[in-house]
Amino acid sequence: MSFSIETRKKNIEAVKTKQLDLLIIGGGITGAGVAIQASAAGMDTALIEMQDFSEGTSSRSTKLVHGGIRYLKNFDVEVVSDTVTERAVVQGIAPHIPKPAPMLLPIYDEDNSTFNMFSVKVAMDLYDQLAKVTGSNYANYTLTAEEVLKREPYLKKDGLLGGGVYLDFKNNDARLVIENIKQAAADGGMMLSRVKAIGFIYDQAGKIIGVKAKDLMTNETFDIKANLVINTSGPWADKVRQLDESRQVVPQLRPTKGIHLVIDKSRLSVPQPTYLDTGKADGRMFFVVPRENKTYFGTTDTDYKGDYLNPIIEQEDVDYLLDCINYRYPEANITLEDVESSWVGLRPLISTNSGSDYNGGDNGRITDASFERVVNVVTMYNQKIVDRNAVEEALGRLESVLSEGEDNPSAISRGSDLVREEDGLITLSGGKITDYRKMAEGAMKLIQELLETEFKKEFTLVDSKTYQVSGGKMDPQKVEETLAELVQIGVDKGLDQADAEYLADLYGTNVTQIFEKVDTFTAFPGLSLRESLSLDYAMDQEMTLTPADFLLRRTNHLLFMRNSLDQIKEPVIEAMANLFDWSEEEKNHYSMELNKAIDESDLVALKGETV
Repeated sequence: MSFSIETRKKNIEAVKTKQLDLLIIGGGITGAGVAIQASAAGMDTALIEMQDFSEGTSSRSTKLVHGGIRYLKNFDVEVVSDTVTERAVVQGIAPHIPKPAPMLLPIYDEDNSTFNMFSVKVAMDLYDQLAKVTGSNYANYTLTAEEVLKREPYLKKDGLLGGGVYLDFKNNDARLVIENIKQAAADGGMMLSRVKAIGFIYDQAGKIIGVKAKDLMTNETFDIKANLVINTSGPWADKVRQLDESRQVVPQLRPTKGIHLVIDKSRLSVPQPTYLDTGKADGRMFFVVPRENKTYFGTTDTDYKGDYLNPIIEQEDVDYLLDCINYRYPEANITLEDVESSWVGLRPLISTNSGSDYNGGDNGRITDASFERVVNVVTMYNQKIVDRNAVEEALGRLESVLSEGEDNPSAISRGSDLVREEDGLITLSGGKITDYRKMAEGAMKLIQELLETEFKKEFTLVDSKTYQVSGGKMDPQKVEETLAELVQIGVDKGLDQADAEYLADLYGTNVTQIFEKVDTFTAFPGLSLRESLSLDYAMDQEMTLTPADFLLRRTNHLLFMRNSLDQIKEPVIEAMANLFDWSEEEKNHYSMELNKAIDESDLVALKGETV
């Protein structure tokens, strides 16, 4: 079974005539999580995404499945327990994607430090118990200052007390999305990228019964009918809600922008992911992560009100991260010119509920002063001294323990929200990539109930804690052994070790489909056999429709393989143009689209301003 541009054409024709059980708007990690569970349950399911799958927030994370150890400083055990428990579930259902990567946490004798050497050991021991790794090879340990510097000699020496090492995981965010999408498609779901919801269809009672959609590749508009519609569009959730012009929609989200910068490891080499206080006394921490002969660092967290489709990296974003990296690694002297690539994304933060930001925000606890203020106002309200407005004002001014008030975007919740509105639209918003399966599971329970009570249709939900994604059909306890076996298959077919490892790491158990072609496949002009096999698979099995889809989201060429990108981009464009029979105009369009993405990643505009 293929999942290609031809699949897309067939699915568009099918959704025009079907009465779906469920239509999903948004093809990031949240929508993909709902899609896989709905399709596996046998629901007639379709998903529409106005860009490529994962093109928005879900390919622009810090690319870690992070456990949230900083919250153990305040003994916020429940949050960390939930996070590490769900992280283990994700590792079980997508075992080829999250990879163990022990995290180094240097400890400094500074004002407002997140941890000292005593508290970090207490936190790590508790963390290990919650993550169930006590006594294993991944159990935490502490390092002296000398031992930390032996690992990372460029770290700032002044004030360094030592460090801790604990288990965390690297992640390939875009691959996690596409593997969920592919499994949903394999289970009968109709997954459509570059199809935009432009309006709703209503019954006589004003309830939503479908969506007016537009194929952004052909400009054709058509209706999609569905019993239920769920909005999983991330930062666009409010904009989708506002498609219903018959009612006033109160915005729920406060998106924030985060950026990451990539440099060659020759400019700054770190042996493992490292998590540091910024040194700016702003209550934030940042990551420095090695990946594919590169080092990347981030993230920022600032309010965003610009173009959601095209967030940009600004000079102040870069200055902030360069200040952080050069303060902690003072001999590195990283400059804008060292930045080889970058990415920017929006977080769909909910402005009204409580929750936890694993990277430096609100743990849900309010300050003593805020608590006392609310108690006093409620008491006066009960005594009829003040009215309801006074109570609402006090509630609206709550300050969290970690918050600096409403001016601090890092204090906004990373919690999630599930709501069914008056018009029948279900909206699932907020959350973190680690929580996607759990969020989808909660939505599916509501969807199951609504389909039964309102449409007399009964479905049995799969156990989503064990239902593995495409490419992940392996024992989660034997990932390394399974990948080694897969690599050997590739080597036996004639690939060299490095190429076989690259493909197995990228595609998991699906790599056997690729290895089957090694004997007969002819490489595309200008591309190696490895890259040709990867591109062929991406077009035939991963609905890769543009060069940017392949080079940025199906693979990491644009972000972490920048050295070879200029040599392969034209051959990739030529291969896709030939297969898809693009006109010269279409070919130029996709070439310009790719070059624009490269220029934005390269920070050409900012570098030009500094010349």
